[in-house]
Amino acid sequence: MSIELKTMYGQIDISNEVIATIAGGAAIDCYGIVGMASKNQIKDGLTEILRKENFSRGVIVRQDDESINIDMYIIVSYGTKISEVAHNVQTKVKYTLDQTVGLAVDSVNIFVQGVRVANT
Repeated sequence: MSIELKTMYGQIDISNEVIATIAGGAAIDCYGIVGMASKNQIKDGLTEILRKENFSRGVIVRQDDESINIDMYIIVSYGTKISEVAHNVQTKVKYTLDQTVGLAVDSVNIFVQGVRVANT
């Protein structure tokens, strides 16, 4: 499935995987995020942190009539305030998608799949 944007020059189709990759990259830049987690923990493994090329496995892009909703599965670092980290991710993902693609996202839902202690 893809998102269609109509401009005065024609039509632009953006696949959900592209949107998921942009959203995952924006989330990883936020303080307190260790990585993206798989949305299928039982199938993919409980402790797997996704690499950059697999962000689409940890992000779900849903498109209803005129609204776009994103579900993100993340792993946060130990000692951070989870509510603040989640709020920062929501804000950054909405801003990044608006600036890079021109896409207004209605909601960014955050699912914290784990907490990791940083290796020192």
